[in-house]
Amino acid sequence: MGRRSLLAGLAALAVTGVAGCSRVPGPAEGGESLLERLRAQGTVRVGIAGEVPYGYIDKNGELTGEAPELAKVIFKRLGVEDVVPVPTEFGSLIPGLRSQQFDVVSAGMYINPERCEQVIFADPEYVMLDAFIVPKGNPKGLNTYEDIVEKGARMATGTAYAEIDYAVAAGVRRDDILILPDQVAGLAAVEQGRVDVFAGTSLTVRQVVENSDRAEATEPFQPVVDGEPAIGAGGFAFRPTATDLRDAFNRELRELKRSGELLEIMRPFGFTEDEMTDLTAKELCS
Repeated sequence: MGRRSLLAGLAALAVTGVAGCSRVPGPAEGGESLLERLRAQGTVRVGIAGEVPYGYIDKNGELTGEAPELAKVIFKRLGVEDVVPVPTEFGSLIPGLRSQQFDVVSAGMYINPERCEQVIFADPEYVMLDAFIVPKGNPKGLNTYEDIVEKGARMATGTAYAEIDYAVAAGVRRDDILILPDQVAGLAAVEQGRVDVFAGTSLTVRQVVENSDRAEATEPFQPVVDGEPAIGAGGFAFRPTATDLRDAFNRELRELKRSGELLEIMRPFGFTEDEMTDLTAKELCS
């Protein structure tokens, strides 16, 4: 499954399922908090965007990924038993959250100041480096965004990916970046020779090339923007009115970090101790 591409039938079913009840009153509308409503319903709807290993539907049609599996644990502790996926494109996650198509974004979304102006975030559950999909042997020697500029390479990345801004900061012309639906399309573009490189998170890139005999992943690297390391740290996003839900979620997340349970939840998806973090959303938003 790609980050933006899920089974059409599943997406249609999810949209149909929420179309008649997309308005979920917040505290200002219904007099009760979102957390109270979710507890009463016993169900939380999570927005996902089909990216392995962050949040996706597996080959058996089941919701999984590091963020959904974390959501299942935390929401159960908060008294909400059922976690229901609402598939959408990555670029539609924040608009969908704000229009109440779902209750929370559970997609490993990077926390940055621009997004913090639109939604509120829980503290991040991981930090991540970048990597490239390149042809076997990496014939152009592309290992950083600066290499793309120096070699005049043709670059692609995904819709609304943070990698767009990383590349532009390094000197890649925004109009020269081919925007594709997801990393699966990126792999195909590299294999077919339509681009020289597809940029994504190191874990996603490594997993998507596993079965390719024409492409490979570069070594992970730290992007730099304006001379400073660009920190890629992913977390859950909530509507600005849902502070009670975000705060309750954060309390449970901190306990999982303290106990070491968080890594055990995320380890099956390729995460290691190196990706664990004590950064806060407040630090990343500023």
